[in-house]
Amino acid sequence: MPTTARAVIFDLDDTLYLERDFARSGYESVATAFAQQLGSAQLAVAAMLKNLDSPNRHRVFDATLADLGVPVDAALLRAMIDHYRNHLPRIRLCDDAERALQRLSTSARLGLITDGPRVTQANKIVALGLRPRIHELILTDELGPGLGKPHPRAFVSIAAALGVAPANCIYVADNPSKDFVAPNTLGWTTIQIRRPGGLYADRQPPVGGAPQRVITSLDECG
Repeated sequence: MPTTARAVIFDLDDTLYLERDFARSGYESVATAFAQQLGSAQLAVAAMLKNLDSPNRHRVFDATLADLGVPVDAALLRAMIDHYRNHLPRIRLCDDAERALQRLSTSARLGLITDGPRVTQANKIVALGLRPRIHELILTDELGPGLGKPHPRAFVSIAAALGVAPANCIYVADNPSKDFVAPNTLGWTTIQIRRPGGLYADRQPPVGGAPQRVITSLDECG
């Protein structure tokens, strides 16, 4: 049964580390793996980063092939996407995230809920060394189709696993378009972290999905 314990549950991308760092790591890995098709790795990475910050964000590899004058081949595109998603990234915790995990571990149960392809998110967790530091981790892709955020399943499950009542749960995340609907409905405290350069910080929340508090550093989370 839930107790009076307190829990702080984090999102992953652009909350504990910078998603741009993952993107750069993946682009560099793709450019190296497909050097024969793409040519200069430096030019390929530069094109990918340019497209990340453009309306082509959701079709970076298609746009990059066009920029490089490489014929868009479906098999090549699929292979590049798979490599990107499956590579073991070179990423690190943000300094304030490192401090927050150390500080909060003495006073709260810690959890993590993250959307995204299972292998991709699992590799990020390995690269960041999070499993020994987080009491409960939920990768929503493992729950089944349609159960990612804003579906409440992960939030209900993690509160039960941590043994913490909803009123004592805090969710810290970056994307107001989907992150806060479920925890708000469940009676959690919701906090948005707005990191400079965050990919989704400026998204607009749906009805009932606004965070209760906005911070710019996890040093403000306590």
